[in-house]
Amino acid sequence: MIDWLLEPFQHPFNQRAVLAALLIGFTNGYASAFVVLRKSALKVGSLSHALLPGIAVAIAVVGLHDWSAFLGSLFAALLIGLGSLAVSRGSRLDQDSALAILYTAAFSGGIILLRRIGVTQEMEDWLFGNIMGLRDGDLWTNFWISITALGTLTALHRPLLMTLFDAEVAATLGVPVRALNYLLMAVLIVVLISSLQAVGCMLAIGLLVTPAATVYLLTDSTNALFWGGAVLGGIASALAVLIGWWINIEQGPAIVLVLGLLFLAAFLFSPKYGLIAKSRHSRAAQ
Repeated sequence: MIDWLLEPFQHPFNQRAVLAALLIGFTNGYASAFVVLRKSALKVGSLSHALLPGIAVAIAVVGLHDWSAFLGSLFAALLIGLGSLAVSRGSRLDQDSALAILYTAAFSGGIILLRRIGVTQEMEDWLFGNIMGLRDGDLWTNFWISITALGTLTALHRPLLMTLFDAEVAATLGVPVRALNYLLMAVLIVVLISSLQAVGCMLAIGLLVTPAATVYLLTDSTNALFWGGAVLGGIASALAVLIGWWINIEQGPAIVLVLGLLFLAAFLFSPKYGLIAKSRHSRAAQ
């Protein structure tokens, strides 16, 4: 039994996968608090789907290299995000509707282009992740992205919260609200891209929303929302990689599934906001 539990740690690729999951999950968990407080999960989710066409175009133009997928997905997410804003300002459509149209059209084009250039096997990895395929260089890339993202978000923690809770008051106090909004979106996009190899663009939104959403059901503390989401995201993601090895399932879906089960547990059993607790309070009030 002990040998079975320790077996994943005997393989270098498994060790890298667990470390990457811990790092990526921690960063996504911290960033997820901003998504939950901002109530922008669907918008960020749309941007996660916009990563695929950028990858396809980058591969078609410069070939499949270490940085082509990263730069292509970054360009696509920024283009779709800013494009939806331009459409909403120049027409009667709201930004969410414009975003839905642009990202679905771009996503469809990305699938067609990837099949045309003959990278169907890699396409599945980009859609659903392949954390077992991480190399040492990929791990270091994720490390520096996480350090940069966490450093930026913690350094600007107070003005970002002011912007999220009351943008008008923040503006009167001299906080550059619009610039911070753009910066926050850019950091969230980079964090999304950093999780691409772990969970893929189809499942990235689950990793970027679920940790803080789970903690949100357990506490009213804003600090706990950030650091609790980070710890939950890191530990759950690393554990999911091990579970995936032990029961022979794909690690990317396993990460999002484990987080989803933890959210379900909080939704049902949270002492204050859980469904069972609310039912008890409702019966007691009657």
